[in-house]
Amino acid sequence: MNIKPLVLQANADRRLRAGHLWIYSNEVDTRRTPLKEFEPGEQVQVENARGKVLGLAYVNPNTLICGRMISRDAGYPLDRSLLVHRLKVAASLREAQFDKPCYRLVFGDSDGLPGLVVDRFYDLFVVQISTAGMDRVQELVIDALNRVFKPAAIVLRNDSKMRSLEGLDTYVEVVQGEVPELVPLNENGVDLLAPVLTGQKTGWFYDHRENRARMQSMVKGKRVLDLFSYVGGWGAQALAAGAEEVSCLDASAGALEVAAENARINNAERRFRALQGDAFDLCKAMVAEKERFDLVIVDPPAFIQKRKDVKNGERAYGRINNFAMRLLAKDGVLISASCSMHLQRERLVDLLRSNSRELDRYAQIFAQGYQGADHPIHPAIPETEYLKAYFMRVLPAS
Repeated sequence: MNIKPLVLQANADRRLRAGHLWIYSNEVDTRRTPLKEFEPGEQVQVENARGKVLGLAYVNPNTLICGRMISRDAGYPLDRSLLVHRLKVAASLREAQFDKPCYRLVFGDSDGLPGLVVDRFYDLFVVQISTAGMDRVQELVIDALNRVFKPAAIVLRNDSKMRSLEGLDTYVEVVQGEVPELVPLNENGVDLLAPVLTGQKTGWFYDHRENRARMQSMVKGKRVLDLFSYVGGWGAQALAAGAEEVSCLDASAGALEVAAENARINNAERRFRALQGDAFDLCKAMVAEKERFDLVIVDPPAFIQKRKDVKNGERAYGRINNFAMRLLAKDGVLISASCSMHLQRERLVDLLRSNSRELDRYAQIFAQGYQGADHPIHPAIPETEYLKAYFMRVLPAS
């Protein structure tokens, strides 16, 4: 493989030497190595201003993050051999943590495979590729998965927004095998179903697994409201753990149909209630009707997609948590979560505090939640730590 050099400006190698994997376009010495001379996805040898080789990366000259490191050793390009090795290393972490082969197998940068996400549902694998560099080796990714795991089926969910930023087409494709409309999985001992071809992202959100396990210990005999429920990841597990009744609220009728099916396969359809519509509107109506729940789960989509969205996003988090507190019965529990990387933990705590005081409630945070072990955090890349959850008891002020 003929690999061209990509030379960085003076001192632009500090983050890379500290462990980071990203190269920004303004860090490249474009006089010595003009970005326009590289093709999207091309592999390059990264050198600092003094000519020291830092490793290999792939590039996209058309994006702000124009390079992503793939190896610290220039002798190991992103090929079938390296993919097989990284998949085996990723699998070893998951197999040590989980007793069932249902998890996020690859979490991009954190597993040394930037631009690649792989979710595993027993012997069915859902692959999502979001960068030009990883897209170039897509066939090798499929081949490596077959060599290591021999999947019965592989789905490409190449329909993320990031692909358009990378200049890539968006599509969904079954690469091999047969894929049912609903794919089985098991999380925290509960059998569930996910719409991997038509659902959000890869069809399921494994990242809240440990938070849902904690929730299960709190719901026996309780009345539960699951806001932004999607297909019932929280709600179905609450039913399986003995909740008296679970109301799943979501804007998508299709998602609620799957949530109902997840209730049914856990013999809990009589304790399940679907509420379709806008969460803010329906919560306002339930407050007016004086509905009350013993436990309310607030797990919305990312209200803050970009830094410019912070102000409006924080307002949305504040409003929905205010509604949730007003819907709680005396001594109720609020589980408040956020997947917005741009919402800091302390800011979410502040939003919970201010809303509890506005309502003249006494709040106690008794547990904190994080993303699961199959979403490992890269210590040099803060963006890989995005999920947060707070378990809070809300009492009348005394």
